[in-house]
Amino acid sequence: MLITLCLTLLMSSVIATGKESGLPRLDDTETVKAFISSAEVVVIGFLENEESLGYKELLAASQEVKSVPAAMCTVKEVWVDFNISSDTITLFRKVDNHEENLVLAMAKKLDADGLVNFITTNEVRYITEYNQVTAVGLFNSEVKTHLVIFANRGSKDYTKLKKRLGALAPEFTGKFLFVLINGGVKSNFKSLNYFGLKSTDLPRVGIYDGDSDRKWLLPEGEISTERVRDFCQSFLQGELKNVKQAGEEAKTEL
Repeated sequence: MLITLCLTLLMSSVIATGKESGLPRLDDTETVKAFISSAEVVVIGFLENEESLGYKELLAASQEVKSVPAAMCTVKEVWVDFNISSDTITLFRKVDNHEENLVLAMAKKLDADGLVNFITTNEVRYITEYNQVTAVGLFNSEVKTHLVIFANRGSKDYTKLKKRLGALAPEFTGKFLFVLINGGVKSNFKSLNYFGLKSTDLPRVGIYDGDSDRKWLLPEGEISTERVRDFCQSFLQGELKNVKQAGEEAKTEL
């Protein structure tokens, strides 16, 4: 309780300090760590001051991508603790304990639109809705195994499964990326076909292993937290290696 109160007061102080400059100011290592822990994805500008290249662009980008908290740190002694040596904008995400660094001295071009793209492309959460933008971050992640939830947006299952499995995802941090695919979108039909599914078959849950390029489906039935957890554990324990892949059909002679 005391720790929670201290962190709350700490973050309140950060936000109050940030009101003066437009972005919250992080002035010590513990404050930076608390900010990183405050959300699934955050962005921090390690910049010398408000006049530095990247400050105005980050401020504008943060106002457009409001789902990702942004802040700045000007204390170079703190930068060292995060392996930062020059002006850098860093995205931190919990789902795979990943840091994505944009070193400003190496950026050929920097504007608000570019930073918006940088954030949205790398914004991978505990459960990520699949689209052309998020696909880049998903497939660039060091975590190559995806727990895939296929459901049709607008159906009663879509929101229910997103909430239920999103709550399960933190248990598998660093082991699985949980990906929600809307089966009602034509551009996602290729993903469904890959698993041998049609939109009328949904909802279904599958696992895709990028290292082996293999995939499996959770047997039909209730998509409960317990069944999905056991499905994930079966993969981690190697029990799916000899199980028939999803989408595989027995070959027949014509």
